[in-house]
Amino acid sequence: MVIEVRDLRMRYGSTDVLRGVDFTAGLGEVVALLGPNGAGKTTTIEILEGFRLPSAGHVRVLGQDPAKGDEAWRAKLGVVLQSWRDHGRWRVRELLHHLGRYYLPYATPDRSRPVDTDELIEAVGLTEHADKKVSTLSGGQRRRLDVAIGIVGKPELLFLDEPTAGFDPHARRDFHDLVHRLSDLEGMTILLTTHDLAEAEKLADRILVLAGGRIIADGSPDQLSRQVAGKSEVRWTHDGQRHVHTADDAAEFVRDLFRQHPTGVSELEVRRSTLEDTYMALVQRHENGRVEQEEVAVL
Repeated sequence: MVIEVRDLRMRYGSTDVLRGVDFTAGLGEVVALLGPNGAGKTTTIEILEGFRLPSAGHVRVLGQDPAKGDEAWRAKLGVVLQSWRDHGRWRVRELLHHLGRYYLPYATPDRSRPVDTDELIEAVGLTEHADKKVSTLSGGQRRRLDVAIGIVGKPELLFLDEPTAGFDPHARRDFHDLVHRLSDLEGMTILLTTHDLAEAEKLADRILVLAGGRIIADGSPDQLSRQVAGKSEVRWTHDGQRHVHTADDAAEFVRDLFRQHPTGVSELEVRRSTLEDTYMALVQRHENGRVEQEEVAVL
């Protein structure tokens, strides 16, 4: 396992932020960590990166305790934070070339480091801006540069925190293609946080939902949808009237519908539950359960 977390706990004063988090991530896997604000996502990521010590639990990242990671271990990680880095006076190519040189001592026979500067610039879509100062880049272009800085050392594990914030649709699509190339061709494991559920559905092999300091769901988007909803919404028009029905088996319901009305059904639409529906149902179920537990405790 590239990431192995068991019974991870974090307490700030008398407040338990993480209450026993368990999950793993394998080689080349893209894992999305979702959850409402305050769920503990940032704390979890900072512990995995070695920037914060946990209160308790077992954590191994690339086979090592992050709290004891040395420079050779850290060279295997890539981090893309939400905030920009302040390198305004540097030109794009010069900055990436300079940062890449720090990874040269950590190259191995099976993994050369760093990524070639011009190849990296092309991969993130900054070729036309390679000789511009960072201070002159737009917000979306700076975000692309953040991504380039995160992968310049050809990491084995990449952390992405809201990676496409500020991207236009074209840049977002290019970035999604880049993530797939990194995981499929480079075998890079990627752990990302995002509030864009459509993005998580496109990118992630597996989705973790963190709420109340625990992982409350773990699976592929399809697995989570089947786990929570299980129903599809069927819409159709008959004799000028619009009808809506929920069905456990949409295919069987549609067959029955055409048997009843062989020529009179139009505007047929079958809508499966989306990841957003699933996510909201999971979080709401967790919140309702927590409220019930609190009420019992009060009684």
